[in-house]
Amino acid sequence: MKLKGIILLSLSAALVIIGTHVTMTQGITFSYPIFMFAVAMLFWYKYMKTKMAENEGQEAHHQQKRKKKRP
Repeated sequence: MKLKGIILLSLSAALVIIGTHVTMTQGITFSYPIFMFAVAMLFWYKYMKTKMAENEGQEAHHQQKRKKKRP
């Protein structure tokens, strides 16, 4: 996992903890934007992870094609 992915995952976990604290102290209406931002970061992390896996799969596929062409 790359540094950007680790940072996104850590920030989203921290925002969930902060959102829980704000919910207990001020209510759900004040913590809603914090939770939505955490969810957006999780979606972004998942998107990056999926895209990275697709790129690795394509590279492996191209390498197999190159090996088959060689005599």
